[in-house]
Formats: sequence, structure tokens, C-alpha cells
Amino acid sequence: MSAQKNVPGGAVVCRVAIDGPAGAGKSTVAKAVAARLAIEYIDTGAMYRAVGLKLLAEGIGTGPADAERRARMLAETEIDFTDGRVYLDGRDVSGDIRTDEISRMASACSALPAVREKLVALQRAMGERKSVLMDGRDIGSNVFPNAEFKFFLTAAPRERARRRFLELQKKDARISFERVLADIEQRDYDDSHRALHPLVRADGAHEIDSTDMCADEVTELVLGIIRGGPLA
Repeated sequence: MSAQKNVPGGAVVCRVAIDGPAGAGKSTVAKAVAARLAIEYIDTGAMYRAVGLKLLAEGIGTGPADAERRARMLAETEIDFTDGRVYLDGRDVSGDIRTDEISRMASACSALPAVREKLVALQRAMGERKSVLMDGRDIGSNVFPNAEFKFFLTAAPRERARRRFLELQKKDARISFERVLADIEQRDYDDSHRALHPLVRADGAHEIDSTDMCADEVTELVLGIIRGGPLA
């Protein structure tokens, strides 16, 4: 892998950012690429789940009345990843954060500027000390604007809805394609119009339309670009 940078102590790290809309296949590709490159995959969504878990454990809400308590809690919060496991304040919480209750809390706290500011700081710190691959909505545009490699992975809305529909149908046979498509379109609008770090293609990002591609094909394309050197 080229285009790496030196960090104190002589270590060499590389940061890879993959952004894109919901259902584009970012997580699947990101995990596969990170595994092939033997670098740490950072699940930024899991970080918000970890904060949600801690808020619930400490009885802290997401409203204005708890702003001071949240600030104190965030100041004392550390999150890291090792071999794909999520550690909250040194404790492995990988299994604890995968519940519907935590998912709802993560969604609520992700809208709080103080939480986003804290987690972006943690994400940047990870990228300073080890090679990482992160996927999300604003990794290349905000978290790592100077990442060695930036990608914007997208696909047609109907194709993204089809993928999500097939996934959700395994859990709930009553789900309709029209509902999933409407959710995808609404999420696209919300992500691209939010005031704080909206979804955009970062400067210098390589855009990949995966509408007619499988995950393995996208993975090989991303790997080929990374192994070929920095983007123009």
C-alpha cells in the first residue's frame, strides 16, 4: 500500500475513507477491503451505539435538561477498535450495542453536535496512530479531509432499496418494497440537506457507481486504486 504517512515512533499509517448514501454497500466493501489490507475497520455507527449504551447505563437523556451531564460523560468517554471488537472505556461492548433499544438511542444522540464533535475527535485520533478504514457520510469531507484515499460509493435509489428490501425481508416478511424505497429517498434527502456536515462527495474522492456491480467487484476496484497509488 502506498501513500502512507509516518507518525511518531517510526510507524506508518494510511487512512481510507468511504462515504456514500444508505444502501450503497459501504460497510460490506469497507470490511472486505480492510481485511485484505490488514488494517483496522472502524465502524463509526458502532461508536454512536457505544455512546447510546453509556447514556442509558448512566441514566442520561438526549434532551437539553441533560446537556451538562452529557458533557461531563463525553469528556470521560473513550472508544476504540481492536481486531473488529468495540471497546468502550476499555470494556468490550461488541455484543451489548446490537439491540433495538441501543439503536434508537444511537440515532437520537447522533443528532447532538456535542456527541458528533467528540466522536470525530476520537476517529481522528485513531487515524493518527494506526492505519484505518472508515465508512460513513462525512469521513472524507470532514473527519479525514486529507485521507490518503477517499471514495464515494453510490448506486441508483431503486437498486439500493432492492438490496435493503431483500435484507429486511429476512427479518420481516410484511415489509414492502415501496416503503423501503421511500425510506431510502427520505434518508438521502436528510443526509444531503442536514446543516452539520451533509453527505457530499469529498474533494479528490473516487466515485464508484455500484448499481450494476456486486460487492466483490467493488472491493477489487477499490483495492486496485489503493494499490496503484494516491488518487489524482
